[in-house]
Amino acid sequence: MNKVILIGNLTKYPEVRTTNNGTYVTTFSIAVNRKYKAQDGSQITDLFDIVAWRQLAELCGKYLEKGRKIGIVGELQTRSYESKDGTKRYVTEIVASEVEFLTPKGSVQGTVDAEGFTDVDDQDLPF
Repeated sequence: MNKVILIGNLTKYPEVRTTNNGTYVTTFSIAVNRKYKAQDGSQITDLFDIVAWRQLAELCGKYLEKGRKIGIVGELQTRSYESKDGTKRYVTEIVASEVEFLTPKGSVQGTVDAEGFTDVDDQDLPF
């Protein structure tokens, strides 16, 4: 089984291209915070390269923007290519099959409106 699920924020605007036969491909990166912090208290963040194809690529190119929080479902892929200087290079990336937009377009700060939520005392929780 090869399945990756991530939630993170776009590190830059997506890059949309078309292949020679007209197929859309969009690439972008997301930053994902780990649940724990470093010994000095700083946040540990991993960066992941994402690739979307066809209709999903078009939608990502149209609606994604730097800083926007998204959820990704996809597969991990490793491929190789030869660079211009003749060196063989390897790339590991996630090929997206689903993208969830978790913050509205234009709202890249991802703040949550707490209005309508009730404070609950920790002792009232069953766990």
